[in-house]
Amino acid sequence: MQEEMIAGKHSVTEALRSGRTINKIWIADHAQKHLTMPIIAEARKHGIVIQNVDKRKLDQMVPGVQHQGVVAQAAPYAYVEVDDLLKIAEEKGQAPFLLILDEIEDPHNLGSILRTADCTGAHGVILPKRRSAQITATVSKTSAGAVEYVSVARVTNLAQTIEQLKEMGVWVVGTVVDADQEIYDTDVFNGPVAVVIGNESKGMGRLIREKCDVLVKLPMAGQINSLNASVAAGVVMYEVFRRRRPQG
Repeated sequence: MQEEMIAGKHSVTEALRSGRTINKIWIADHAQKHLTMPIIAEARKHGIVIQNVDKRKLDQMVPGVQHQGVVAQAAPYAYVEVDDLLKIAEEKGQAPFLLILDEIEDPHNLGSILRTADCTGAHGVILPKRRSAQITATVSKTSAGAVEYVSVARVTNLAQTIEQLKEMGVWVVGTVVDADQEIYDTDVFNGPVAVVIGNESKGMGRLIREKCDVLVKLPMAGQINSLNASVAAGVVMYEVFRRRRPQG
């Protein structure tokens, strides 16, 4: 597997803090010192090679990514198995709270979803190996480094994975605009749950929709009847989080 490029202050900082293997860090010649000094100090503690280069070199290394003058070469992102996600919940003594992303293609949406997943205490995210955004420098940057803390599993067959989760007692909740039930009217979020978020334009695939135990929708009051995928995911994740917070 090839090394992965990580770009931006938050992404590189969190990669260093999480103990991920970093091979080398490049700093732009005229990068803002308040952004780069903490990274340089942390990198030196770990004996990581630091090289100062022209900003244009960084532009070429991570095209289209706002790197803030900092790029790191890291070991490949370590995907996990679905069983590992359930173990994370078990070790915390909590009911599983998972996200299943059905062909989310925009890396910015994936990054935003991972960031909110970390904030709301989700135990992990499941992606299909095909027709889906994967963990890249853009995803890492958009997630503000949350990719270092949210476990992600890639699966060959999403429908099969859903069946396996159901057999293990996890309720699978699909989010669709034409559901009869609103997210605020269901009680399934309190127990073991996996929330399915569909593709940005097509929504959930027919087979995935049929596999869900429950379909829910977000209430809408305006003229547009749908939200951006990452925003919709965020609303649902925070509702799960709200339900699970200790009362008092």
